[in-house]
Formats: sequence, structure tokens, C-alpha cells
Amino acid sequence: MAPRWKGKDAKSKKDAEAEALKEPMSKIVSQLQSSLVQSNACGSLSDSSVHIAVQAEQLDLLDKAYFGQPVRNVAKDMYWFQLTLEEAFYLCYSLKCLKINRGADTSPLNDEELWHCFNSKKQAISFYYKAYSHLRMKNWVVRSGAQYGVDFIVYRHHPARVHSEYGVLVRSKDNDDDDVNGRLRVWSDVQCTTRLLGSVAKTLLVLYVNKNGHSDGSPLYLENYAVEERTISRWSLEQCRERSL
Repeated sequence: MAPRWKGKDAKSKKDAEAEALKEPMSKIVSQLQSSLVQSNACGSLSDSSVHIAVQAEQLDLLDKAYFGQPVRNVAKDMYWFQLTLEEAFYLCYSLKCLKINRGADTSPLNDEELWHCFNSKKQAISFYYKAYSHLRMKNWVVRSGAQYGVDFIVYRHHPARVHSEYGVLVRSKDNDDDDVNGRLRVWSDVQCTTRLLGSVAKTLLVLYVNKNGHSDGSPLYLENYAVEERTISRWSLEQCRERSL
């Protein structure tokens, strides 16, 4: 599927593509990583999300990399930013640029403590996090897909510049734990999902996560998980007809 750049006309779409090529997502994320490391950034766990106070520069980088969302201004040039559990753990565990504590005046949690805490807050987070990190490492921008009835939607670059291309559902490849989200177990669900995504010019991408016999008791086991990618789309009779008929 070719990217669908945003713009009112051909020129503005070309400009959006040029800007994305000039400033690729990998470069933006690297800049964000460096900025958070230099500031010794630390977030606080709040219910099922993580809040972090950032300066204007980091606010801009978080927006460009499209992590989380701003909550409110807490002081001059200081802002509260809210991250999902997957986003927070990716910055903390994979990029090593964020520390997280349970609240004010508490020491940061180590990777094992944080993983157990997140596991208690979101069921099957090991599957969702593996899928999220798999896509982020390929420089896709990953956002919630709740409005389209899927787990995630992904963009080639910032959503202000390009339309999302895929709606993502996460499934387990393990026989003993085959119900991550209860999706795609009957054909009617497959048909409804592909029809909905097709109506908004998106393709269904299913990520099958295989634990390869490992548990979800430690983040170290995530390295042994495998991800299988499979796209599902509606077959159009028009694609196979002879145009001359």
C-alpha cells in the first residue's frame, strides 16, 4: 500500500512527503531519547498510564515522535504529558531514556518491578507490548485503534502528514493462551473488521505473538518472543475482471 500523504492538493501532499523524508521518524525518536536521557526524565505511574513533567523542548519532541498526549501546563515552560503503558515501557525498557516511580518521593522502579506492576494493570500486556515495540522498532508511529475496532493503528510518519495505513490486531500464537482479545475467532468478525477498515482505506494487519515456551514473568523473556505478520484484505471481484468486458 502506497502512503497517502495529507494535503489539499498535489503540491501540499508533495511538501508533506518531502518534510517526512527530511526528518525521518528514526531521527526524531533519537533526538527525543537523547533529550530525556540528558534531563534524567522520570515519570509517575497513575492508574493505567504514566505521567511525566517535561519542558517545552521535550514536549515538542514527544509530539513529533507522537508519543502520548499533553495533559496540562503545570508551571512556566513545564507540562504534564500522559503516556500509555506500552509507550512508557518502550521509553523505559527499550530506549533506556525514562525512569518511572509509583509516585512523588519514591525511588524509580527497576525493569522487573515495573514489568510486574504493568502486568497487574493490563491483562496480556506482554502480547500488546511485544507487538507495539515490534512496530516502533520498524519506525512506525503506533496509536490506539479503538475508534476503528482494532488494537492499534499505524502511520509511516506523524499523523499530521500522512494517513494511517494499517489497523492492527494482536493475537497469540500459543495454543494454551489463544484469546488475547477474543478477536477473529469467527468469520463474521473477520468480515466486519476488514469491511470497516476497507471503508477508511486501511488494511488489517494481524500480529501473531509466539512466546516460544517462555512466560511473561520477566521482561527479559520478551527477546525470545517471535512476531508473525499477516495482512488480511477483502477480495474484490473487480480486480480480477477483464477490463475489456
